[in-house]
Amino acid sequence: MTPDVLRNLAANVLAGIVFTLLGIVLFIGAFMLFDKLTPGSLWKELIEDQNTALGVLMGCVAIALAIVIAAAIH
Repeated sequence: MTPDVLRNLAANVLAGIVFTLLGIVLFIGAFMLFDKLTPGSLWKELIEDQNTALGVLMGCVAIALAIVIAAAIH
């Protein structure tokens, strides 16, 4: 491999790591914001009360957030 190929590979790997970390931070921040904006405690409803419907809703929200963040970063 030539030095240019290795340099490009290193730059692409670094960019991938940076954008992955950015996506994770944005995802966690959006989830925390969603938790703050909704009334009540989502954690209590999910874990203590075992609210299955809320679990399905939060799963859908997680998928939607991931799609939006991935599209924004891409």
